[in-house]
Amino acid sequence: MKNIDFAVIGGSYAGLAAALQLARARRQVLVVDAGQRRNRFVDAAGGTSHGYLSQDGRAPGEIAADAREQLMHYPTVEWLHGSAEDARVASDGRLEFRVGTTAISAKRLIIATGVRDELPPVPGLAERWGRSAFHCPYCHGYEMDAGRIGIIAASPLAQHHALMLPDWGSPTLFLNGAYTPNAEELAAITRRGTQVETVLIARIDGVADVVLQDGRTLTMNGLFTQPRTLMSSPIAEQLGCAREDGPMGLFIKVDEGKATSVANVFACGDAARAAGNVTLAVADGAMAGFGAHRGSMG
Repeated sequence: MKNIDFAVIGGSYAGLAAALQLARARRQVLVVDAGQRRNRFVDAAGGTSHGYLSQDGRAPGEIAADAREQLMHYPTVEWLHGSAEDARVASDGRLEFRVGTTAISAKRLIIATGVRDELPPVPGLAERWGRSAFHCPYCHGYEMDAGRIGIIAASPLAQHHALMLPDWGSPTLFLNGAYTPNAEELAAITRRGTQVETVLIARIDGVADVVLQDGRTLTMNGLFTQPRTLMSSPIAEQLGCAREDGPMGLFIKVDEGKATSVANVFACGDAARAAGNVTLAVADGAMAGFGAHRGSMG
């Protein structure tokens, strides 16, 4: 059994930020990471991250790699590649889990495992995820160049995209059988200038060409949709952390200091909020690091 003071499960933006606060408090920290950042698809497509202060326009992987390099300069930090499994609260209150064949016991645990996106089953959409199809207008709306934007409805949340995205271009809402706006919603969409298309989508071609089942092709600068988010790890459930059902999916319930319902367990980043981005993940991670450290002083 490997004994550690603080364990951070998840080494993306939130986990890195949490570990950094603990490292700077000269505490022993183990970071466990499987290398599955949520925005890795942007890297694979040669894209960049936007809206993160001082890092606007950089590849997400570069930001994460720089953060990890800086973190590993602290001598109390250890990095373990792999997935955490079989988590439980031991009889003495310590948090135990396994990474491969290594059993780990921590006094305090920060869950920063993130989420994964479940996309609507539109042929060609997954291949363009992070390249020309996105979910966050604040992250990628500006790059639409004030042009034509397709909104592929996956749920009633498409209403929010239909009302927001006119600030970034000329949107068309493809209902695609996902939901039907009521009269009041349709009036609001129309007032914002968003077009509504009811014909079902056959597939996505080219960069962001929406091919409809009636044979028409509508060329867009980019696409937005509303993925369902799923927990990337069962750790929170295994430990018994309370969760909430948000509009996009389940997330871990935390207080202002990022403490979960389980003693000495904290959570941050996309796994612990209804919706987020890199900026919010880093802020959440810092708060979780503060909270975990303060909780250790009693």
